[in-house]
Amino acid sequence: MKKLLITLFASTALTACGQNASNGDATPTEKSEKAAPTAEAIAAETEKLNQWFADRWEEELDFSPTFKTYLGRDDDKDKIDDASEAAEDAQLAWRREKAAELKTTIDYDLLTPEAKTSYDIWLFQLEQAEASLPFRRRGYVFHQMSGPHSSLPNFLINFHKVATAEDMTAYITRIDGVSRAVGQSLQRAKFAADEGVHAPLFAYEGVIQQSKALITGAPFDGEGEAPLWTDAKAKIAKLTDDGVIGEEEAEIMRGHARTALLDSFKPSYDALIAWLEEEKLNSPEVATGVGSGPDGEDFYTERLAYATTTALTPDEVHEIGLSEVARIRGEMEAIKNQVGFEGTLDEFFTFMREDEQFYYPNTDEGREAYLQAARDALEVINVQLPEKFGLLPKADLVVKRVEAFRERDGGAQHYFSGTPDGSRPGIFYAHLSDMSAMPIPQLEVIAYHEGNPGHHMQISIAQELTGIPEFRTQAGFTAYVEGWALYSELLATEMGAYDDPYSDFGRLTTEIWRAIRLVVDTGLHNKGWTEEEAVAYFIANSPAAEGQIRSEIQRYIVMPGQATAYKIGMLKIIELRKKAEAALGDKFDIREFHDTVLGGGALPLSILERRIDAWIETVQTR
Repeated sequence: MKKLLITLFASTALTACGQNASNGDATPTEKSEKAAPTAEAIAAETEKLNQWFADRWEEELDFSPTFKTYLGRDDDKDKIDDASEAAEDAQLAWRREKAAELKTTIDYDLLTPEAKTSYDIWLFQLEQAEASLPFRRRGYVFHQMSGPHSSLPNFLINFHKVATAEDMTAYITRIDGVSRAVGQSLQRAKFAADEGVHAPLFAYEGVIQQSKALITGAPFDGEGEAPLWTDAKAKIAKLTDDGVIGEEEAEIMRGHARTALLDSFKPSYDALIAWLEEEKLNSPEVATGVGSGPDGEDFYTERLAYATTTALTPDEVHEIGLSEVARIRGEMEAIKNQVGFEGTLDEFFTFMREDEQFYYPNTDEGREAYLQAARDALEVINVQLPEKFGLLPKADLVVKRVEAFRERDGGAQHYFSGTPDGSRPGIFYAHLSDMSAMPIPQLEVIAYHEGNPGHHMQISIAQELTGIPEFRTQAGFTAYVEGWALYSELLATEMGAYDDPYSDFGRLTTEIWRAIRLVVDTGLHNKGWTEEEAVAYFIANSPAAEGQIRSEIQRYIVMPGQATAYKIGMLKIIELRKKAEAALGDKFDIREFHDTVLGGGALPLSILERRIDAWIETVQTR
């Protein structure tokens, strides 16, 4: 294990990408002879950089009207992003041009450490985009986990606010924009298919089901109402209830919304469904990873690097996973013995998986009980937060069920961030269509992962940060974001959580789940494992419900590399905490450590390590 961790953490010590980019051809000797910069010069260059980033951020946002809405902004509210390859090319060309400008405009050596971090992150993001470019036709545009077919309607329903008649007109215009973006995305999926990229059958069937749910019911054919029609009518009704518009104008708006849905939205989804029905005949007979597809080995290596922000190889990640699985099984054995279970660990897994006491009933009452229990767990932990953190989120958190049109049995619970100004709260979503896939022992730990001190806390704090460029408050490096959330599950043990041993076993269940991901993700995409082989390994090492496991494995198949980020990021944060504790001794302050981790927004792991090293040095010199 020690050898594996040395390999892991050594591989994250990447050279900061902007560090030597802006100082011409001066030799080290020449540089050393220069006078040390004055505080005024450093402040001036840093202010110059921050203004440069502010200007670039506005330019970058113009590429994504939907992201402006996510941020709570009111401009471009009638537009949907251009989803074409040409638009992607234009954005990358802009970033290349601005990177060259950055290197010639800013003197890196005259920046504060925080400003150097901003500089390095901006260039790191360009490096990631360049590395991804050769493989843009290798991933799956549409699959059961996500895609424009589901994300854009969800965006209109949950994020497009309507408070004025103009807002509603923009909403209706955006229905046409969704249709155009779905069509552009379909074209990209066809490009990929023409080059031999075919998603597994379950992915296509999931998209077909989700798409049909969006065009079934009024104003289309079928019983009930389609989700967007229900939402549009509700938003228009509220405008009339609030006295913003009269009934005559409301009827005109309903007519326009109906026309957009029938004449634009439905044809785009009909075309998507028709292609998927035909394309699914090309799905591989046995579902496996991308390694068997075009450029599979190189594509997966790129995805692994993108997810983890490290240079770890698939073999290294696989071995780390095997070692972590073995370690956590030992801790599970201890809890099995603590509760007095007589039998093997595998038999205890079966008991935890099948005993009715560990599930709420598959009824509306059971679903509401699950949501309320999650809210109660978060209330308890929220009281403890000031003991571990100086920085605390201002944004509210809502716990709710996933909308019916995108809900899936066994689907992963997830988080949607609120707006930086707090006008929209963060949302912790749970898939509750199948309560047999939602074991009670895992409820508490998932609430901490998605809520506080996990995603809601980290992302809200990042969005609320001041004194750093805005682009950093919205950065989302997966290894950091998910690594923090997984670390938060463990941290909760220090905050009075999991007083029931079964809940603590649930915590270990989710941790081994993330360790298993290292094994099965690399197994699927690098070692040729089939879906059934991955499911069998997961079942043998986890008490998670089989429906939940199958949903997870199918997620890993369509999202190569992403699932490895959690455990890799967690291990890095734990390693940095131990490093700080050893270096600082009695000077170590857990609140300061956490504030240092969270106080710079999401970071590549190498830059996070640099940040912690600088904090350690600062504390040592006090």
